[in-house]
Amino acid sequence: MIKPKKLNKGDKVAIVSLSRGLLGMPFCKHELDIAIKRIKEFGLDPVIMPNALKDMDYIQNHPEARASDLKQAFMDNDIKAIISAIGGDDTYKTIPYLMEDEEFIEAVKDNPKIFMGYSDTTNNHLMLNKLGLVTFYGPCVLTDLAELDTEMLPYTREYFEKLFMNETTLEIKSSPLWYYDRESYGPEEIGKPRKKQEELHGFEVLNGKGQITGKLYGGCLESLYDIYTSERYGNESEIYSKYSILPTIEEWKENILFLETSEERMKPDKLEKILNYFKDNNILETVKGIIVGKPIDEKYYEEYKEIYKKIFNDLDTPILYNVNFGHCVPRCILPYGLKTTVDYDNKRIIIEEPIFDK
Repeated sequence: MIKPKKLNKGDKVAIVSLSRGLLGMPFCKHELDIAIKRIKEFGLDPVIMPNALKDMDYIQNHPEARASDLKQAFMDNDIKAIISAIGGDDTYKTIPYLMEDEEFIEAVKDNPKIFMGYSDTTNNHLMLNKLGLVTFYGPCVLTDLAELDTEMLPYTREYFEKLFMNETTLEIKSSPLWYYDRESYGPEEIGKPRKKQEELHGFEVLNGKGQITGKLYGGCLESLYDIYTSERYGNESEIYSKYSILPTIEEWKENILFLETSEERMKPDKLEKILNYFKDNNILETVKGIIVGKPIDEKYYEEYKEIYKKIFNDLDTPILYNVNFGHCVPRCILPYGLKTTVDYDNKRIIIEEPIFDK
């Protein structure tokens, strides 16, 4: 895998809207202002890509413009990191424009840089992973850098600051607190803390035991399901097949699959349906292990646990549940493709190599 270099103060950071075009909407202006201020407080220079502030209709109807922004960010040698504004539901539409573009592909390989986001940004991660780049499933601009409280949430900030370091190993730990989603993200919420809850569970083992070592790979479960089934749009799996983006069964054998559920708070019966799909396609029994993100607001927390136990009742694949990544708040960063050990006996996740190039 190709590793980017860590961030340094003074580096330029690109902001891209690769899915839902919320960033440029007037009702998000206060959040954009907060995010820009925070990025500058980290000593970074924010660069808003040309189409990132277009309105929602334009962004939705012009995936080629979204793709152009990502290409330009990779082509610009002065830009050292790229952060998604937010997720959405049709990011996959950018893929053909990028995977048909030799300039883009060469830029990713020759000019690697940090790429970060979550939710439907899963699509961009899988594409970049196919091209060999280590990327980071982690904070977005609107959801994290634009946190309406007076500061970024401490746990999220701690892991964001890892982008400035290159430690020999990185441990993903359980946050001592978790936070509820806000009922409103309007200007009236500026400076107000989120409702929070002490973490009562920590990481939980739902299946298996021992230690496994493999490469992290995964994302938002709804996005992954759509990628495989084309249930939402009808042509996602065709695009992924055309560019051979998804792992083969042999490649799955090397992976630790990380999964998390979105803000839509899917009902337990849908979770069961989706997991059964991946079970029927031999992925759940093939991967080395699984880590599962904390459900947002702990909605269906116990019900999801029972579904996982049911689905994996006849499988040996170990599962670590309630990890702070994805749509839950706060969130860590998970690097794709790096050597990772999950210790199910001691409930620990350790990235066993530096996450950046020297």
